[in-house]
Amino acid sequence: MLSSHFQAVVEKAFSVLANKVPQVNPKSNGYWAGFLVGLSLGLIWTPCVGPILASVITLALTGTVTFNAFLITFFYALGTAIPMFTVMVGGSKVLTRIPLLAKNASKIQKSFGILTIFIAIAIFKNWDRNFQSFVLTKFPNYGASLTRIEERGNLSVLTGVSEQDKKSSQDLPVIKKAPDIIAGGQWLNTQAPLSLSGNLKDKVVLVDFWTYTCINCIRTLPYLKNWHQKYQKDGLVIVGVHSPEFEFEKDLENLSKAVVDFDIRYPVVQDNNFATWRAYKNSYWPAKYLIDGQGNLRYYHFGEGSYDETESAIQELLKEIGASPSSQINNVKSQNFSQTPEIYLGFGRGDIGYATKKETYQKQTAPKNIGKNQVAYNGNWLFSQEFAQSDTASELLLNFSAKDIFLVMHPVSGSAEVEIYLDDIFEKKITVNQNKLYEILKLQEPGRHTLKLKFPDKKIKLFAFTFG
Repeated sequence: MLSSHFQAVVEKAFSVLANKVPQVNPKSNGYWAGFLVGLSLGLIWTPCVGPILASVITLALTGTVTFNAFLITFFYALGTAIPMFTVMVGGSKVLTRIPLLAKNASKIQKSFGILTIFIAIAIFKNWDRNFQSFVLTKFPNYGASLTRIEERGNLSVLTGVSEQDKKSSQDLPVIKKAPDIIAGGQWLNTQAPLSLSGNLKDKVVLVDFWTYTCINCIRTLPYLKNWHQKYQKDGLVIVGVHSPEFEFEKDLENLSKAVVDFDIRYPVVQDNNFATWRAYKNSYWPAKYLIDGQGNLRYYHFGEGSYDETESAIQELLKEIGASPSSQINNVKSQNFSQTPEIYLGFGRGDIGYATKKETYQKQTAPKNIGKNQVAYNGNWLFSQEFAQSDTASELLLNFSAKDIFLVMHPVSGSAEVEIYLDDIFEKKITVNQNKLYEILKLQEPGRHTLKLKFPDKKIKLFAFTFG
């Protein structure tokens, strides 16, 4: 075990590093931020480190690969490559200048080859994840410090809004002119298309980016519906911009049914081409942007939570247009016990566990012990970019930690049944007959369990697990 003194020294070093990073000017291009993040992580080489790669993935998904995005990625890669190149060149010089090392160069190369094989086995066995958990447990400031470095360098690049504006949002300053809403499909719950420069002028507008299978979006709907009912007469217009996460969510019939099922009565517009998403430089589901009567962006919030703060901002902007809204705020305080992150089952966007990444049916055999937050399969399965498709008599196993578990599913034809087991004990059956998010289990207390799904007859497409 590491001594407490050594642990404190290491944590302090990372905290100092994070605090030394200067605040980035929101008008900067993000090149040096990307370079610094890459440089700081090059020695440990973690291929999925934070906002830089997140922005690249988002841009790729939405089809917006600009020269500026290319340059940011290039500087990030350059920063990552410099430490690696230094180690390579330095190691080569050391090897040639020290006789003992030069004499045993062949043995050293073989040793590193064995080490590489061991590392590959460790990754396959998930030992690396256990090690990461150990490091983050012993040195909690390590992960937090790296996150602060990334956030300071890249939040403004992703959102187009500075961290300084975010901190002063309680005063609701004018952040920038809000982009107009660009329809990427049909409008729902409105007689005519809406426009900030037209029929929404002199209104307070809350633009909510969402998608109907996203559990985080679904959990915000009660608050949005309450605000719509409470403040519509005062001049608030909520616009749900539906930017689809999966291909089937682009279908108007599916979206229309979801709007009815969720009893959404405020306007909703399809953003199938992500035009409005890109105009707002958005990167999150859900995301809320609050716009005043003059068309200025005054407040924003990403993800769940901050409901009281958001409602207070709504009230303040309504007063600016001469309304007298209720000053009472009685939002339910939400609790989130989730520990397992969202898991995508298609190999294009997530980790498909122990399966092979090729679009064909594969015979799967689940290992005896499944790693934490890992998925495994029994029987024949077809894997694609977006989903995993079951076959007759196939099974899915998931090691998870949460209180509630949800799964986006899509029947291949007609309807199909799924048998649900928790820790090998049968819980219930559900019928999959729509393309939507299904509640798999709702437990009394959060905890770590093994979920087993059995597919006795028909084929079903499985897209993503979410937890609560």
